[in-house]
Amino acid sequence: MSAPRAVVTGAGPDSIGRAVADALAAAGWEVVVTTRGAAVDAHAWHALDLADRSSVAAFAGWYADHADRLDLLVNSAGIHLDLGSRWTEPQLADGHEIHWRTNYLGTVDLTTALLPALLVPETSCVLHVVSQLHERGTTDQLLGRPAPYDSWASYGTSKLGLVHHAALLADRYGDRGLRALAVHPGAVSTNIANRGLETRPLLRRLRNLARPLERRMLMTPAESAAHLVRVANDPEATSGYYRKGHRVDPAPAASDLAARAELATTTQEWLATR
Repeated sequence: MSAPRAVVTGAGPDSIGRAVADALAAAGWEVVVTTRGAAVDAHAWHALDLADRSSVAAFAGWYADHADRLDLLVNSAGIHLDLGSRWTEPQLADGHEIHWRTNYLGTVDLTTALLPALLVPETSCVLHVVSQLHERGTTDQLLGRPAPYDSWASYGTSKLGLVHHAALLADRYGDRGLRALAVHPGAVSTNIANRGLETRPLLRRLRNLARPLERRMLMTPAESAAHLVRVANDPEATSGYYRKGHRVDPAPAASDLAARAELATTTQEWLATR
């Protein structure tokens, strides 16, 4: 039997994705990692920008040329900008609010492109790294209805969308051996906040001063990755939302079946506009 194969997105330095990739490789997996920027040492690497459909297509095409199946897709890449809540209007990427475009639409685009490889093994897994902040997401933003703008709610809505998407994947492909997990990684000390503080130099300096305390209070990427890998590898971990290694109920908005159906339709329409 050849080694199981995984793709892990968002594997930059000191990231959850990089720690997941390291843990999988140590367990004998063949791992491909992606970043938007420089190549990652010690793993097969390819560039990937989730907000660029041509980048997603290029990566999926490259993967299909190099592998005949995919056992695990860990969607760890994502952004959380404007941590200081200074934005009064949505920042757009490709015509969409930037968190939604990157975290949700980009991840769904990639997952859809890799589905043919994911459906080759008898069993496979898609793991969306989400956040407990999906509780701040709103159905109005999820479905593009007018609502007062708040960047934290927008970030939460992008993660809420991924919780819904995991459920949709399980419904559509569960009988073909695909498990779909939406997993809160815990409170982790990573570099994700750095971009969110690019326009707040004072807060960034204060955060840098507080990093030693932050590292003592929060989980390390490796500690978080251990939980994610454990759930991904557990055949008893059925599709659903996970926190602290256990399947739990997500926020009520993530159980809105009417909203999920409407989201599925609008997402499919977007996917079709290539």
